[in-house]
Amino acid sequence: KIGQSKAIERFIARELGLMGSNPVEAAQIDQLCETIIDFKAAYNKAKGASDAAEKEASVKKYFAEDLAASLALAEKSIPAGPGPFLVGSKVSYADLVFYMFLASPGGFHDNAEGAKAAFQGCPKIKAAMEAVDKIPELQEWIATRKETMF
Repeated sequence: KIGQSKAIERFIARELGLMGSNPVEAAQIDQLCETIIDFKAAYNKAKGASDAAEKEASVKKYFAEDLAASLALAEKSIPAGPGPFLVGSKVSYADLVFYMFLASPGGFHDNAEGAKAAFQGCPKIKAAMEAVDKIPELQEWIATRKETMF
């Protein structure tokens, strides 16, 4: 048995060849995925304000400023590569994690347009999101996926 969802995700990613082509790429992919955990925590904190006006202001600031700034920092940590994917020359676990967080229909954010706007100033992330969005098998899965909270 394996517990913890992220450990399971990484295990499956390794089994499916989505953890890069060498140990350094695997570490870079891991690092990028960890940044998404931080971004999710920031969004949940913004949504967690108890006062409705404060919550609205926090969420608005998150999409207008914080997410774009955080993505710009993440963009700087993306290794040089052939593109369009975040690490290496093929789609990776990091690409899929970023896509589900930023660009997937029914993804993490309840303000999908705000999330998409936040990465427009990040050419590497934008190129990766566009490339992932064109993967036919992924689009088929999204179209037929049962709606769940995960």
